[in-house]
Amino acid sequence: MTRTVVCSRYGKELEGLEKPPLPGPNGERIFNEVSKQAWEEWQALQTMLINEKHLKLIDPDARKYLTEQMWRYFANEEVDRAEGYVAPDDN
Repeated sequence: MTRTVVCSRYGKELEGLEKPPLPGPNGERIFNEVSKQAWEEWQALQTMLINEKHLKLIDPDARKYLTEQMWRYFANEEVDRAEGYVAPDDN
């Protein structure tokens, strides 16, 4: 049976993750509050931010920045985007 959560990003019950995606409290919170769909979308945005802003994940400030952006994304708050990025047209 598929596990569901009330997703903080979408405000409705959606398929949840199979296991916490990160260790510790952040992973547990994501597991309990974030849908699989929202997590996958965040991963794509996170990859774009890392690449476009040339973030080094060994840098504690970069990790802190990404964590802040992640929680803003899951709360439907404004998040940074890659400068000049235009989302592809679905047509």
